[in-house]
Amino acid sequence: MSRQYFGTDGVRGPYGGPLINEEFAARLGEAAARWLRAPGRVVIGRDTRFSGPSLEAAVARGLAAGGAEAMSLGVLPTPAVARAVPATRAALGIVITASHNPASDNGIKFFGPAGMKLTDADELQIERLLPAMSAEAGVGPTAFDASERHARAAVEDYVAAARGVLPAASLQGWRIVVDAANGAASATTPTVLRALRAAVVGIGDTPDGRNINDGVGSEHPERLAARVLTEGARLGIAHDGDGDRCVLCDERGDVLDGDDLLTILGTHALAQGRLVKNTLVVTMQSNLGIDAAIARAGGRVVRTAVGDRYVIERMLAEGVNLGGESSGHIICSEISPTGDGLVAALKVIEVMLATGRPLSELRRRLTKFPQRTAALRVREKKPLETLVQLGATTRLLEQELGGLGRVLVRYSGTEPKLRLLIEGPSDEIVRTALARLESATRADLDVVG
Repeated sequence: MSRQYFGTDGVRGPYGGPLINEEFAARLGEAAARWLRAPGRVVIGRDTRFSGPSLEAAVARGLAAGGAEAMSLGVLPTPAVARAVPATRAALGIVITASHNPASDNGIKFFGPAGMKLTDADELQIERLLPAMSAEAGVGPTAFDASERHARAAVEDYVAAARGVLPAASLQGWRIVVDAANGAASATTPTVLRALRAAVVGIGDTPDGRNINDGVGSEHPERLAARVLTEGARLGIAHDGDGDRCVLCDERGDVLDGDDLLTILGTHALAQGRLVKNTLVVTMQSNLGIDAAIARAGGRVVRTAVGDRYVIERMLAEGVNLGGESSGHIICSEISPTGDGLVAALKVIEVMLATGRPLSELRRRLTKFPQRTAALRVREKKPLETLVQLGATTRLLEQELGGLGRVLVRYSGTEPKLRLLIEGPSDEIVRTALARLESATRADLDVVG
């Protein structure tokens, strides 16, 4: 049985829609509380969206109806909430966020007692409890522990842990531009960097509830790149709305995605003998160039389905310590149980300090295969196996590319989009192949816009 409400990263959608509203949030909170074998404390964090406080209160009402105790951590990056779950001995963690989506969206995702995201099976069990929810859970006031000291303690713990990644005052003389996407990392990332003695230039750091990810952040690194050049900065760091992603910009204004970061971290760890089992975990979305770079350095790459929690599950199964996604979710498991944009940035800076090399030089470790992508908004997510033209075109392209490229077709787990990816031996081949895929998609699906 497949999940009806949960996608690749929790439940997500437009605020006020059929899923992301106060009534459903309360029902989901009650289902989660009932799912817990021994309901106890549940910590809740959120990003800066205008809908966050009311959805948080609704989730808390549901938790109370299910017998759990809700404790608010306020606005906090997702990895900080994940860290707070075991730190406070909570039974569960919840984050109210839609990550990189616009302010009109919101979502709800869960973390288990060890600070890791729930499995597909866990989420399915929670869904099965939804029909039994009480109608009263979604209405009326509720009392839950929203003391500022909890939020302050969670922030201080997270900041202290992140500061410990690098030696004290190690960024003296560094100028770094930080784009926090007007989101949950607007205070934490600059605080950590300044504590390490960096001079921080901030953009996307004035959240007002409606400007999260609005032309800023990891999905829009253009402003970051321009500011790095005008400031003469050593590098730039961009997060998404909830702070679990990281995209960097080198001193020349060139943007590095998650594949670049994973290659830098993976090859350096291999050289230092610190990449456990010489294995890096990535998703099917990552460029094939990463496999070649890691192989040259003496390691191997293992691939998973798209979604950072699938990366984490595979890392646990393999017993390894580094993995991530091209989108910028980087998991350094010795530091954080989930993707952490700040930790990822600090670990890359650690390589810069250890090697004495600028980011523009370190990025040369990865030579990417020509790749093109598209994200087509569709009116209905029809099963892929029923799409005749798209299926036939995909198979034909795979035959033509052979071992010199790949084709990836999948629905977004968080948006009504079909995502297409083509890699191949030349940009012309890739460009033509993507056009053929898009044409086949439009023959099978109602593409909006």
